[in-house]
Amino acid sequence: MAGRWPPAADGLVSVHSETVVYLMSDLDLPLRDRIYREPEGPHVAIVRGRDLEAALDHLDARPDCRALAIIGLPRQVPDLELLSGRRLLVCDGDRALMREFAEAGMAAGAEVEWLNSSAIDYHRIAAWALPVGAIVLAAGAAIRMGRNKLLLEVGGKPLVRHVVEAASEGGCHCILAVYAEEAVRAAVEDAATVVHNPDAATGQSSSLKAGLHAMPEEIAGALVMLGDQPLVGARTVSMLLKAWRREGARPAVAAAYGGRDAWRPPVLIDRSLWPELMQLQGDEGARRLFAERPELLDTVPAVGRADDIDTPEDYASIVHLFPRRDPG
Repeated sequence: MAGRWPPAADGLVSVHSETVVYLMSDLDLPLRDRIYREPEGPHVAIVRGRDLEAALDHLDARPDCRALAIIGLPRQVPDLELLSGRRLLVCDGDRALMREFAEAGMAAGAEVEWLNSSAIDYHRIAAWALPVGAIVLAAGAAIRMGRNKLLLEVGGKPLVRHVVEAASEGGCHCILAVYAEEAVRAAVEDAATVVHNPDAATGQSSSLKAGLHAMPEEIAGALVMLGDQPLVGARTVSMLLKAWRREGARPAVAAAYGGRDAWRPPVLIDRSLWPELMQLQGDEGARRLFAERPELLDTVPAVGRADDIDTPEDYASIVHLFPRRDPG
């Protein structure tokens, strides 16, 4: 799948406030932006099966309730027509009942996920309620390298593929790779949704905006990754997602290497901050926003290295860290 930036003349950037998680039942889920009262804007709802009737009434009254999770299913499957065009998560230890609900949801036109467990799996529910999309910035000119560094082979695959795969394996709901050169698009192949940025020469901000504009509406946060950081692995990505989703987390979370002020990308940014990112110009990135407003950013200690590759010497210093592919 491919996209293009900038959008058509009448295209609007779809950004809204943070995704509120409306807990309609007596659920103790320590999620960011959780609320127990009727929300005012777009939200997702989580309910116990015994309160499903009230939840369906809520869906009928609130078209801006975009998704519903049902934990512990009632014995009878009600009419799920109101879930058409919405996301649905069904959780239960009874596999047959869960499948019956899932099939009814799909028949109604819902996007269905299921979790076969009699216990509440906090991390799985959090990932469903607050999906994160990755933006891999892969449109740079690589002037100091002398050639497109993202195509250099590291461990038997193009450098940019390591970053895309880390985003996928780390738990991102979708991955967008913003590119300028056709060779980079070909290297990404079908591992991510590619978004072409013909204005890449104007600076990094244009690629960031292209990625934000292309994000699906249900995405609650964007993980901004650099395409030349093959040592940032799935474990770091997963750590950032978990830290950002926890109750009380700040709007953005980044990995810190050697102290709070030594943070490096990737950085996970709540949707409520996207309008500010859309105001960046030239080669400005998210770092400028957080330099001016450090209270918006949490950092978590990261393992490994965040080295990016700008010169042939950088490449030589890390290529030996990856096993060589057996030519046979």
